[in-house]
Amino acid sequence: MSFSNEIAKELYNIEAIQIKADRSFTWTSGIQSPIYCDNRLTLSYPSVREKIANAFIQIINNMDQRPDVIAGCATAGIPHAAWIAQKLGLPMVYVRSKPKGHGKGNQIEGEIKRGQKVIVIEDLISTGGSSINAALALREAGADILGVLAIFTYGLAHASENFEANDIQLSTITNFDILLNELVSLGKLDEKDQQSLIEWRDDLVLSN
Repeated sequence: MSFSNEIAKELYNIEAIQIKADRSFTWTSGIQSPIYCDNRLTLSYPSVREKIANAFIQIINNMDQRPDVIAGCATAGIPHAAWIAQKLGLPMVYVRSKPKGHGKGNQIEGEIKRGQKVIVIEDLISTGGSSINAALALREAGADILGVLAIFTYGLAHASENFEANDIQLSTITNFDILLNELVSLGKLDEKDQQSLIEWRDDLVLSN
């Protein structure tokens, strides 16, 4: 089993990802959704977070360039970035959604030097807004962004368009389609519901 399938199954087993075909989850945007993803739950499962860290490192090791710094998106990307940076022996920073309103007014915490190659770590990609904002803040500080890595993506076309528009590479450990295939193979979901969920995702229109 590939790490993509294994981690999709782990996220479902610990209820970090939940599926309800009746679309009874409500996202912050107000969208009624059949899926809810809260990867913060992985923090409470040492074996799962270890698998996630190792999967991230496998992706990084397969990249053409080695990063100089690992950056975490506040808040959910921070712990995963810390574990990766520790395993790779690399510096780490984290990026707020906006500069602090007090003190030095930092948006980036930690040291970034112009020209350093940086990978941004996020837990979840929906539209990609938060991780793109973090990457752009780092780019503005002089960093060379090698890409954004995330645990899970819904696979929304809107997200792909946002990353492409900002010339940022996105890679994820696992995704919506892999999760659904895994649930069908486990007998947790039938093929009719799988198709309905895919159609919901593909027909979803977001304004931001």
